[in-house]
Amino acid sequence: MPRPTLATSLSAKLLLLTILFVLLAEVLIYAPSIARFRMSYLEERLAAAHIAALSVEAAPDLMVTKELQAKLLAYTGTHVIDLIQPGARVYMLSRPMPPQADAVYDLRGTGMGMQFVDAGNALWLALEGALGGALGPQHDRVIRVIDRSPNDPAQRVEVTMDERPLIDAMLDFSRRILAVSVAISLIAAILVYVTLHALLVRPMRRLTAEVVAFRRDPDGAPPLVPGRRSDEIGVAERELAAMQGTVRAALRQRQRLAALGTAVAKINHDLRGILSTASLLSERLTESADPEVRRVTPRLVASLDRAVELCSQTLSFTRDGVLPLTPVSTDLHRLAEEAGAEILATVRPDGGRVEAEWVNEVPAGLPAKVDPAQFGRALVNLGRNAVQAGADRVSITARAERAGLLTLTVADNGPGLAPRARENLFQPFAGSARAGGIGLGLAIAREVLRAHGGELRLVESGAAGTAFALDIPQCNVDTGAVAVAGHKSFVSH
Repeated sequence: MPRPTLATSLSAKLLLLTILFVLLAEVLIYAPSIARFRMSYLEERLAAAHIAALSVEAAPDLMVTKELQAKLLAYTGTHVIDLIQPGARVYMLSRPMPPQADAVYDLRGTGMGMQFVDAGNALWLALEGALGGALGPQHDRVIRVIDRSPNDPAQRVEVTMDERPLIDAMLDFSRRILAVSVAISLIAAILVYVTLHALLVRPMRRLTAEVVAFRRDPDGAPPLVPGRRSDEIGVAERELAAMQGTVRAALRQRQRLAALGTAVAKINHDLRGILSTASLLSERLTESADPEVRRVTPRLVASLDRAVELCSQTLSFTRDGVLPLTPVSTDLHRLAEEAGAEILATVRPDGGRVEAEWVNEVPAGLPAKVDPAQFGRALVNLGRNAVQAGADRVSITARAERAGLLTLTVADNGPGLAPRARENLFQPFAGSARAGGIGLGLAIAREVLRAHGGELRLVESGAAGTAFALDIPQCNVDTGAVAVAGHKSFVSH
């Protein structure tokens, strides 16, 4: 698997996202800052205009010379100053032929929202002027500002002034804010990047490298040594180390079992041929004139048959792997009859045939899409286990639990499963339900059901008997046929 490049690495994405988020935070801070800067600028002009207007009160006859008036207006950066006092006295300074105001801003009671709008309009006009917009003279507008005097809220000050100096001051403030924002963004991004790279990125790269190396060579890759971290990274390291140990042990066990299975398959193949020959030759002993030989011969033949069956089951289990299925529409009632006939032909350890009853309550003509050979094999294994464990009656029933699912139940009246068999149920070579068994019957039956997409499960087991359920999904089930239970019995004599 190719490693990520610098542009697509987690570090690069982390750095870029950090810069973007810091810039976004600066933008959110900039909006109220520029609005407040505009208000402070205008308040300073109004305070200076108030002081300039008070010079009229000190002049003889409340009149100032034109030269002083021009100096005061130039100092405050205004064209007209009006000071309205509570006693309705008005002090005014004005240039000759003052320009007409293009806009009027009354700052009394102006909320933060309107301050945002006014500041945004001013910057938009500046931007259009810089780009050669169509507003033309509106870029150098003359505005009239009205507010209570910052020096004395009881007095009102009105000034007429050019907007251009205000816009230049706002642009200069914006440039300073931009420079500070970029510097803060870079510093914050570097600090966050270095911190997160040490805390997250480097440990994640280490974990990724360990996973890649383990996937390539599970046995040859060095084991992961977890750190002492107690956070999520530390938990992931410890869990990965534990998983590596578990997988390595499982792989080694599978290798040993595979080698053992190959050897056992070869031995069983040869042993089966030897036992089959011995079984055929042993049948001739029944013709012996010696009564003792004729008495023990059935037991000898039965023992050889069990040995051949053991070899056959072992070969089937080690050879099948994923069972090859050929599902066809099958009459489950007829398949159960054939399985019953084979089950009742089972030979006891003493050489005699079992004496049991096979009760087939599967409705006649009930169809299911299964592999008849493999599914019949599962039924035979379940029934044979029952009669060999001591049951004298085994029944099979069918019911449709829900749409698309058919459940067959194989029940017997035997002594029930031993505790050891329950603990190792469905485990090959460990879950035998009877003495002398090897536990392959149930394991093979479950593999057959799972290959069909179903499941084999233990319903109950006690002194009254044992019942297994065979769930078959995706069946063409006639629920009406299931409701009318047919009945067929085989009785061995």
